[in-house]
Amino acid sequence: MAFIVIIPARMASTRLPDKPLADIAGKPMVVRVAERARQSAALRVIVATDHADIMAACRGHGIEVCLTRADHPSGTDRIAEVAAGLALADDAVVVNVQGDEPLINPDLINACAARVSAAVPMATAAHAITEMADLFNPNVVKVVLDAAGHALLFSRAPLPWHRDGFAVSTAAMPNGYAPLRHVGLYAYRQDFLQRYPGLAVAPLEKIEALEQLRVLWHGYKIGVYLTTDVPAAGVDTPEDLTRVRRHFAF
Repeated sequence: MAFIVIIPARMASTRLPDKPLADIAGKPMVVRVAERARQSAALRVIVATDHADIMAACRGHGIEVCLTRADHPSGTDRIAEVAAGLALADDAVVVNVQGDEPLINPDLINACAARVSAAVPMATAAHAITEMADLFNPNVVKVVLDAAGHALLFSRAPLPWHRDGFAVSTAAMPNGYAPLRHVGLYAYRQDFLQRYPGLAVAPLEKIEALEQLRVLWHGYKIGVYLTTDVPAAGVDTPEDLTRVRRHFAF
């Protein structure tokens, strides 16, 4: 599956100011993400940003970068702007790698891209939840699949709810219960990516603050690649940044 990677990166971050430029072993975080993405099978890796400092940092490290409008409501809208200017075929695949994932697994990028098809215009990834704290954490997004591995629903709530098991106890996973954690990695067919910004925001999307619910609301399929490996966490806080810096120090 031939594909390109576009990495949306903006400065706005309340918990970690100037996050894309945070130093990780001598390089800005966004550069580390791009270098990781280059280890995948992507034909091209591009950073999409609205900030001149991020643009300069990427160019200084030989990373392809495009300047976008500043008013995009989401990273998906930002990468759609860049992809629109690349003269891609309708069936080209574009992978959205978040700009705060310097430890992203290149094989996971490849696998997510491979789930896209003419019938499944968008794909993402998930892995098993093993800790009850994660199941009940609203910051951990859950996903339920159909028999073909397509997403039925995403939610911040515990999903699915094990009616009989949780009637007994919510202290441990009931036998045979296998909830899934959604991984924030997305791949799109180019024609769908260009259609996405024009889709009306879904009521459920507003309630959950999950933009992928817009896709399901409008009747499109999202393929989900199940990985047995738990992906390394991204960088949202100073503590996360310290953890990632330790990784690159070895």
